[in-house]
This record gives sequence, structure tokens and C-alpha cells, in this order.
Amino acid sequence: MEEFNQKGIAEELKKEPSAENPYRLLDLKLTHVEKFAAGIPAVIAAFRDLFEEKAAIRGTRALFKMNQMGGFDCPSCAWPDPDDERSALGEYCENGAKALAEEATSKRVTPEFFKQNSVFDLAQLDDYQIGKMGRLTDPMYLPQGATHYQPISWEDAFKKIAAHLNGLESPDQAAFYTSGRTSNEASFVYQLFAKEFGTNNMPDCSNMCHETSGSALRPTIGIGKGTVKLEDFYDAEVIVIIGQNPGTNAPRMMSALAKGKQNGAKIIAINPLPEAGLMGFINPQRVGAILHGGAQLADLYLPVKINGDMALLKALELLLIEFEQKSPGTVFDASFIEEKTVGYKDFLKQFDHYNLDELARLSGVSKEALYEAAATLAFKKRIIFCWGMGLTQQPNGVDMIREILNILLLKGSLGIPGAGVCPVRGHSNVQGNRTMMIDEKPTDEQLDRLENFYGFKMPRKHGYDVVRTIKAIHEEKVKVMFCMGGNFLSATPDTTYTAHALRKLNLLVAVSTKLNRGHLVHGKEALILPTYGRSDKDIVNGELQIVSTENSMGVVQDSKGMLEPVSKNLINETQIVCRMAMATLGERAVVDWQRYHDSYDAIRDDIEQCIPGFENYNVRVRQKGGFYLPNAARDKQYFAKDLAGRAPFTLTDIPDNTLAEDEYMMATTRTHDQFNTTIYGLDDRYRGIKNERRVIFMNPVDIDKAGLKAGERVDLFNYDDGIERVAPLFIIVSYQIPEKNTATYFPETNVLVSVNNVVKESNMPASKYVKIKIKKHDPEVYKKVDNMLYQGALQRPS
Repeated sequence: MEEFNQKGIAEELKKEPSAENPYRLLDLKLTHVEKFAAGIPAVIAAFRDLFEEKAAIRGTRALFKMNQMGGFDCPSCAWPDPDDERSALGEYCENGAKALAEEATSKRVTPEFFKQNSVFDLAQLDDYQIGKMGRLTDPMYLPQGATHYQPISWEDAFKKIAAHLNGLESPDQAAFYTSGRTSNEASFVYQLFAKEFGTNNMPDCSNMCHETSGSALRPTIGIGKGTVKLEDFYDAEVIVIIGQNPGTNAPRMMSALAKGKQNGAKIIAINPLPEAGLMGFINPQRVGAILHGGAQLADLYLPVKINGDMALLKALELLLIEFEQKSPGTVFDASFIEEKTVGYKDFLKQFDHYNLDELARLSGVSKEALYEAAATLAFKKRIIFCWGMGLTQQPNGVDMIREILNILLLKGSLGIPGAGVCPVRGHSNVQGNRTMMIDEKPTDEQLDRLENFYGFKMPRKHGYDVVRTIKAIHEEKVKVMFCMGGNFLSATPDTTYTAHALRKLNLLVAVSTKLNRGHLVHGKEALILPTYGRSDKDIVNGELQIVSTENSMGVVQDSKGMLEPVSKNLINETQIVCRMAMATLGERAVVDWQRYHDSYDAIRDDIEQCIPGFENYNVRVRQKGGFYLPNAARDKQYFAKDLAGRAPFTLTDIPDNTLAEDEYMMATTRTHDQFNTTIYGLDDRYRGIKNERRVIFMNPVDIDKAGLKAGERVDLFNYDDGIERVAPLFIIVSYQIPEKNTATYFPETNVLVSVNNVVKESNMPASKYVKIKIKKHDPEVYKKVDNMLYQGALQRPS
């Protein structure tokens, strides 16, 4: 292992905590690349984490209640549960079990732990080590200039927050961040407090994952969500998965794909990497699947270049037009196009200028494979398109999603069984957060409803999203930041720039279940407020409470924790918001915050009055399986309101992805042992990586052309905005990826993603489209990193 303090970095490290994982290598082992996902190894991995977290008994008991009716919602992804019967063996996946193990752990991070460990010392650990410390037990405070967090009472914590908020010159000097785990009830009161305080500065995790989907869908089909139910996967004729890796990011999706395939669906997988979860699936709950090696999923795999998706989609449309010309009326749905769309003729005209050879070259996919994909779609109508951040984090992601809609509009494949769009959401209630109006751009219609119900003037000016918040903190326009969950530092782009901004804050508050690096790169003062996990019992006034969440298919259901909390000094997220509101607003409050503090039912009663689709909320959420929210695009084929319910065809451009001779395109991705910024382990089993995260996947042709070797150590550079960004010390792994394309893990390479490299319209970080240069590792590069990272000084422990 390379020593962390070599080559001049030691002295620089004495100044302040690192914003990133330490630049050190472990002991990389390469194993075989898997062709099938899940199976027995997934079961073993799931239970191994429970044992490692010393939660074998209580964790296993909880597993059998996770995602079950009357149980609690998985704290991991937002894939829906079946509406009818759910597996008695367990309605969860490997990564869901790992997420539960993190919550159910018996390890505790107590005030004594903070007394023994300075902020600086903790920052020398990597993110995996930090995350494995255990559950937070008590509120902690870091005074200005201090080296250690110290305990603080809840009352004093809220007084301190109130003093900082009330001391601001304007409410817009505060920002309120939300992660996707927050329940509907907590999200509603959180956004309501921000509005009563006077700001719409509500950056949230949607700004980094699926803001692009909403930006594309709302103006075209009238709703920023998907239009399918889980059962539609069982009835589909073709399922297209583009820019998504279900085996790691939504493993339970593979069961739905397998069932659809069993019913006759064809599956097309479009991705730069041939992921195991796209290719095959071994259902660990079926003995036959285990014995016979599982089932193939993708009938056709298209190895598209990074950001070659637009050229690929145009190629499919060009070929579909040719199929329609040869067999008029059999490929396109003429009546749907006539009655439900606008702009069809202008859409067709553009294809006079497109050439299949050129589109194939730009996409990186052969003409033969493109033809096979188009032929698969041509005479089918029940078509589902699924996508993930492989599309949403591209600079033209909004346009690409609208191009997908163009294909579905040609086919009439919206608002019918077995067809539609399916943006696969990441975190378990990120969609519910947005439904609860966690949004920096609330609509006038939403604000009018709130204003009419509560009787106070709502702030109308749009607030800051994530990227704009980072810039506003840098410019000292935002001075207090409150984070409801998440790890803002590690999740965001341009790590150096973001860390430097956060250190300018007067106060950074983090509501958390576990320690993360975001607690260690902080404002002048910092607070950590510990809260319940999704699996914990939440008791209010002696009664066990339910909360509610919304999954990827728009189902709202209840969730009831069952584990004894790790500490008696935790407060649920809803009460944290209410107590902050009471301390901050005092007698000027219009909202009855004490009522909300004491009753989740009261919150749901008022949500019912303020948000359409939640009629009789308290009754329906307690029904078996919950209830679906209205979806006019799905249920009525009613699309854009300003077009009398029709959907427009969209005209889009093909991007110029030209690279210099020594440039490569990089996309960041997760390992299989990771959920967002939470690192469960150091392996990426499906891709054959063991015990290392600082790797870069490269095509073997590129490795040879660059005069490099697989296994060699390199440094990665980005030069956007005329700034040199450096991610030092990575190991080259030869992999099946298109030439001039590379892939790395986040958050290790977020430092290379410029804060200005964003998606058009949605302003999301374009983390799947980063131009880099690769150079042989030079130990002197650490000095460049030092100069970027360690600006300012933090008092060192004596």
C-alpha cells in the first residue's frame, strides 16, 4: 500500500481536513466479470453485512418485514412493491439488505467517540471507514475554531439554529437541502417551514439525479413522472433499458424484467458497459433458476458511446420511418398521432438530412445492430422505455428523453397497458419529496393552494437548486445551510470548489443517522442532529407511528418501523422540523407547529387539503398496498395542458462529442457495493473488482495507443473553465467499453466534474460527460492537489 503521507502532502494535511477520500491504494484483485446478476452470492453478501454490523438477529427479523404490507419501506431504492402478493421469503434485494444492515447496526457513535476523535483525525479515514463507525446517538456541536464535536442538548441546538436564522439579513441567505429518504410527512412540514421562514431555497437530491426527467416530461406529457405501473412490465412486448444498470441500482427490477421476458417481452439494453444486471438474472428465490444458471435478460445489447445515445435514437427513428414507408399504417399509430400530438410533419422533415452511416458512427453501434433494434420495435406497440442517470446526467439529457418520447408518440405507446416511460428513481422517496413540494421552483398553482389554506404570503421568487446553492455559498449569499439527510459534500460536483464554499458558511446543520464526510468539512459552526432510520420504531405520544412514501410508479403507501432505536436521545425528522420552526418563528408563526409535532395524522389531513390526489389520505394510506396518485398521461392520455392535452413532437440536435487526441470521455458510476455516497464495501463483484475503488475502466485499444498498461498507476485531469482539476492515483483496468470512453467511481472522481458542467434546462451536474486527460502517476501531483484543497486553516488538535 502506498503511504498516504508521502511526497510532501504531510505538512499540507496539517492545515484542514480533506474534502475527499485519502489518496491511497489498497490491494486491487481482479476477478472474472459476471454475466448474471443476483443468485446465491447476492444472498451471502446480504447476510454477511448483517453479521459485520453485529445485527444478525435483529437485522434478519427486520428483513422479513421490509417492503411487506404492514412493514417498513426499504431505505434504499424506489422500485415499487407488487400490488398483490409479496414474496414470503423476502421482498428485498442485496443492496436493500445492506442498507438495512447500516440502519440496524449495533455500532454506535457516541459523545465519547467524538471526544476521543478530532474532526481532523476522522477526515484521514476513507468514506468506507467513516460510514462503518455506526449510528449517531446524540446531537453534537462544533464551535468555531474547535477541533472536536461536543454534545449539546436538543433545546440548545434549536436555539442556536434559530439565532443563526433570525440573524440573517434575508431569509434567502438560508438554504434547506433534502435527501430522498425523508418521508412525505417530514418533507411537507420541511418545505412549509422554509416558505413560512420566507425562502424557496430548497436544493434537493432530485437536482442531481432526475431533475432532467421532470424537465423533459412536464412540458411534453404534462407530468414529471413515469407513466407505467409495475404490472405493465408483465404485459409489455418490448422493454428498452437505456443508461441504467438495474443489477446494482434497482436489483428488484430484474424480477419484473424476468417476468416480462417470461411473458414474451423482448429486452433491448443500451449502455456503454455490458452490465451483469442487463445481461442475465439468477433469481435467488427460485431453486430452478439457481440450479440452471438463471435466465438471459437482454435479447439485444447496443454498446453505445458515452453521449452517443442521441445519434442512436435518431437512427432508430430513421429506420422506423423507412419501415412505415414500406408498410404504411402498420408501424406508426396514425390516429394517435392525429388526435394526441402536434408537430408531426416538422418532426419528419428533419430526417431528410440524416444518414444512417453517420448516425451509426456517432453512436458507436453498428448499422446491423441498429436495424435489429428498429425491427424489434417496428411492429410492436406495447413498448416501455426505462432510463437512469446514464441519460439524466448528460448535458443534453433533457433532449434525449424527449427523443425517447418522440419514438413512443410515433407508436402510440403512451397511456395504454404495457407501454410508457419509466424513469427509474434512485432514493426511496425522492419522488415523494417532489410531490410534497420540495422544489426550488414551486408553481404559482401550488403556492396559491398553500396561501389559501394557511393564510400567509408565500415567497414567489424561485430559489437555488444544488448547483446554484454551491455558487451562492461561495459568493456568501447563503450563510446558513440545513441538510435533511444525505452527504451534500460527497454527492455534489467539483468537490474542491464545494468544500471551499461549505467552509464559508456561518452554520452547517446535518440531520443524519450515521457519520459521513459531510460532517467533517463544515461551516464556521456545525451541528449534527441524529434521527431515526426507516426501520426504527417512531413513537409519538406513546403511539407507534406510520409515515408514508411514494415509489417510482406513483404509489403512496405506509411504512412502520419495528426496531428499537439505538439511542433514547433521537428525534424523528418531523419533530426536528417542527421544533426548529417553533424556536425560529416563535409568536410570528401562523402554522400550528405544535399540532404537527404531536400528530402525523394532522399533517396528512392538511396535505389532503393542499396537494391534489391525496383525498382521504389517512384512510387510503392505511389500506393494503396504499393507493396510486392521479396520472393523466397514463390514465386518460391527457398530456400538455397548454396544448389542449396533446403532446408535442420535439426537434433536437445531435451533440458534437469531438475529443482531442489525448482526451477521453469519462462517466462516473457506482460500484455494486455502494448506494449513492454510502459505501457498503470495497468490491464491485459484477465488474470483477475486489478491494479497490480508485480504478479507471479503459478500452484495451486506448491503453495501448496511450503507451500505458493495464494495472499501471495514473492521474486524471480535467480542464473545464480553464481550471486544472486533479484526481490522483488511479489504477487502469482493461474493460469492454467503447474506445475513447472511460468509467470511474464516484465520489472519488466528483472532483473532476466542473460545477459549470451541467445539463441544459435542468441544471443538473453532467457527471456522465466529463472530458479528461490521463497521465502516468507523478508523486509531485500531490502538491497540485494540496494547493487546491487546503485553503484557509483550521485549528489543529493540541
